[in-house]
Amino acid sequence: MLQASQIRLPENPIDAVENIFNRQSLAFERRNVNEIVVEVEGKWNNMLLFFAWEEHLRCLHISCLMNINTEIADRGKIFELLALVNENLWLGHFSYWSEHRMPLFKHSVIIRAGETDFEGKLDQVIGIAVNECEHMYPVFNAVLTQNISPEQALFPAKTFLQ
Repeated sequence: MLQASQIRLPENPIDAVENIFNRQSLAFERRNVNEIVVEVEGKWNNMLLFFAWEEHLRCLHISCLMNINTEIADRGKIFELLALVNENLWLGHFSYWSEHRMPLFKHSVIIRAGETDFEGKLDQVIGIAVNECEHMYPVFNAVLTQNISPEQALFPAKTFLQ
């Protein structure tokens, strides 16, 4: 009997990501067989979606980078905001990419062998990532560029977070 780790998907999940963005007529960059990047237009600013397939773990990692570049001096504010935002999320989490000084949303999907409607599931996860970033963009922007406290920035969004 084959173990789950020995069963391969009929195609690379990155191919499914490529199919989704081809259907939406969005330009993407296939960096290698296991990575793809696409820029999507957002309400506030464009976002960069990054997908990486780790075959050994059978896991597809998804990151949605919000284009808010800052030179914030008090990084404690960033981590306070992340803690406040993440405690209310069911799927994924927000993080801060220190190297590029930008917030991002991350989520990973474990893929079972023989899984059906993976593209539908993936499309749903992409929608969640983009919607979370759209919803939280003004909050991150206020804290990172306007020196507003995390609690003040979150006040208008609290009704949506609960």
